[in-house]
Amino acid sequence: MIQQIYPVPHHNYSYEINKDFHFAAAHYIPHQDTGRCQSMHGHTYFTNITIVGETLNHTGFLVDFKEIKDLIHKRFDHGVMNKDIAFSNVCPNTFPTTEIVARTIYELVQEYLDGFSHSPRCIQVYLRETPSSYCVYRPKENIDENTSN
Repeated sequence: MIQQIYPVPHHNYSYEINKDFHFAAAHYIPHQDTGRCQSMHGHTYFTNITIVGETLNHTGFLVDFKEIKDLIHKRFDHGVMNKDIAFSNVCPNTFPTTEIVARTIYELVQEYLDGFSHSPRCIQVYLRETPSSYCVYRPKENIDENTSN
């Protein structure tokens, strides 16, 4: 994996953890305005997930990194996103663009985190599609949640 410096989201949480990983997936964007992306092609996506919180769990962790990685790999790795992965929670009847995939990753991670009593939050998903293109997704409700003192 290439070393990256990621954009840093502003927050006032005591703990911030980040997990880097990658997954391989194929997709196509069946719209005349998308040029070469209309044809099936694959990417090795590099991802960074930022999770924050005030309280650690009973083992002293904010979350288990392996669980976060497994959650994303189970859903995306070695799949054809147009047929194997549902994006209806994000934008029904849309195509698996990098923006939509980043937001879907956020929703999967946050749904998982919502099951914890110590309330960790996902505040950023960084998704690199190619060496020269990436998307950052930050949910608005989490950015402003703990920024005032």
